[in-house]
Amino acid sequence: MINIPLDGQYQSDSLSVSNQLNINCYINIPQTQSFSQANLFGTFGVKEISTTGLVRQQNRGSHVKNGKPYFLNGETLYRQDLATVAGVEVFTNVALGTIAGTKRVSMSDNGTQLMVLIPGGNGYIVNEDASPVFQQITDVDFTANGAPQYVVFVDSFFVVTTDSKKFIKSASNDGLSWNALDFGTAESDPDTIVAPIVSNNRLYIGGSEGTEEFQNTGAGGFPFQRTGLFIPKGVFAPLSMIDIGNTYMWIGGGTNEEAAIWQLVGSSPVKVSNTAIDSKIQKFSQDDIKAAFAYSFSKNGQTFVGFTFPQLTIEYNIVSNKWNERKSQILNSKGITESIRWRVNSLITAYGRLLVFDSQDGRIGELDPETYTEYERVIIRKFSTFTIFNDESSFTIPEIELTMESGVGNAAQPNPQIRMSTSRDDKKFNDPIPRYVGAEGDNEKRQIWKRVGRFPRMCICLFEFSDPCKFAVLKLGMRIRGGV
Repeated sequence: MINIPLDGQYQSDSLSVSNQLNINCYINIPQTQSFSQANLFGTFGVKEISTTGLVRQQNRGSHVKNGKPYFLNGETLYRQDLATVAGVEVFTNVALGTIAGTKRVSMSDNGTQLMVLIPGGNGYIVNEDASPVFQQITDVDFTANGAPQYVVFVDSFFVVTTDSKKFIKSASNDGLSWNALDFGTAESDPDTIVAPIVSNNRLYIGGSEGTEEFQNTGAGGFPFQRTGLFIPKGVFAPLSMIDIGNTYMWIGGGTNEEAAIWQLVGSSPVKVSNTAIDSKIQKFSQDDIKAAFAYSFSKNGQTFVGFTFPQLTIEYNIVSNKWNERKSQILNSKGITESIRWRVNSLITAYGRLLVFDSQDGRIGELDPETYTEYERVIIRKFSTFTIFNDESSFTIPEIELTMESGVGNAAQPNPQIRMSTSRDDKKFNDPIPRYVGAEGDNEKRQIWKRVGRFPRMCICLFEFSDPCKFAVLKLGMRIRGGV
């Protein structure tokens, strides 16, 4: 019995090279002795905790201020409150104001004020300690240096990029007050400014071809000055810049380079995406790449950074350094089940929960490892092997055993199944053959396929699991007989 390694997603341009899928499952690296060096666990499900309505209210962004969630669904900005009534937790969504349009927004806060900014449009301030609580920024100096685009907060200042190769700052701790003379520029490479990010209390201004680091010197006038660090990689998607603790990641590239995913390591950019991920991204239009956004979260000892394009969600596990893809099943306007990119439009941590906001309607959900659906819809999990071959000679596979955590059946699905299909040409797969994973308590159930078949040159095995149960693959083994 040969152990077949479980690995991250890698779909090559030539599927004969590799057609490895990891859809709605991720690689776990055990930090102890185990069945194998890598396991495969199911991505977390989503359970509903509240809603602003089931009509189409696409989420446009979310933020946490003083432990409370703020989010924009459709054209209404909400604050979510949590109270305990008779021992039961009750979530209440409080409408704060109207923000017209459909564009995603950026948000930042100074502990008292929350600023919400439409790229190229209006800016708004929410302050529950003031009257009115919600108001538009009307200071004429706010737009004196071009149309404001994206906002961050650092060292008591809101910092906003504009469309005129400048970035501006507010008065100290006051997003309603601006001065037309308080602006800076990126000078090492005066390209178009795309977006800002704050990481390790340093301000980075991302341009279309390069990124510069700034720090607050405390000097009079405009206090943000260049540190001398220039990163020769630009930003192609403004909302893809995401802080991950002691550094940040983004979608971008250098001069004459196509889009890839990068991480700042020390003072150098390091490419995180593999060539298969790069190829997927680079097939998108510039508008689709520009529309991408990022999210991150930690749960069960894993830290994930996700990048969502209009047609694709890919996730990077910082612990395992492996990629997986996320997909959702929805009921479209024609009443037909459709597979789309992960339906989550933004994600934050509040009230001790991972809260997710939706691209399809006004539901607010909690990301939960013990929930095995997304709201009422199934999660279809797929993974496939690398291309198995025998040095251009034919071979047979007398037996395959997938070692899973068995006995995971529950009331929703008493006797779950895993289905396997094989391909001889890396493209077409035969009809799947099911094996039971085990009803609740049937912990010794084994998933074995006998007489799998003869393969003239190559074989790829595809596994699929869609029952609302725990999914954990511990090991994959295969008997191979060559020269037959």
